[in-house]
Amino acid sequence: MPRVAVYDMDGNVVEEMDLSQEVFGVEADTGLLHQVVRMYLANQRQGTADTKTRSEVSGGGRKPWRQKGTGRARQGSIRSPLWRHGGIVFGPHPRDYSFRIPKKAVRVALRGALSAKVRDGEFKVLRDLSLAEPKTKLMYGVLQKLKLGDKALIVTALPDRTVWLGARNIPGVTVVDAGSLNTLDVLKHSYVVATKEAVKKIEEALKP
Repeated sequence: MPRVAVYDMDGNVVEEMDLSQEVFGVEADTGLLHQVVRMYLANQRQGTADTKTRSEVSGGGRKPWRQKGTGRARQGSIRSPLWRHGGIVFGPHPRDYSFRIPKKAVRVALRGALSAKVRDGEFKVLRDLSLAEPKTKLMYGVLQKLKLGDKALIVTALPDRTVWLGARNIPGVTVVDAGSLNTLDVLKHSYVVATKEAVKKIEEALKP
């Protein structure tokens, strides 16, 4: 059973905590992680890129020159793809890039990502996290005392606007609540910092 230290907001170890073996002690399936990350990234794509075909480009209603007798190649429209400012043949058009993976597989991937963070010593637990004011300076001070890297994912039990406002201007730092935790956020941050209450919620949600 994984065991981690619990810190206070001053960076001091105040106790130790046992984590669920079924959630934080499993082997990561790299192939599944890749699929889930692809899904999250694909679902974020707007898919609004568009180009005009020859039928959509304005102009070109008149034949540029007569069919025969000029010595030039026959042309029917100045909006042909062969012409400058003409239509695009195989350009992009609006489309939906999203796809879905079964919810059970998504949860398996998240368990694997969290377990990898715990094994690598990149998962830290806070006894609690509360800011007197929504100020970046206060949040930055907490992160400095915990000796975190450039990228940290802060996980709270419930949406906390004060913490979110305090961290939103710090580059590389993201705040999510336990219910919004996902594999992509876990993998793209160097450290995951969760409150004790958030850990309990994560275990309840991800327990097989």
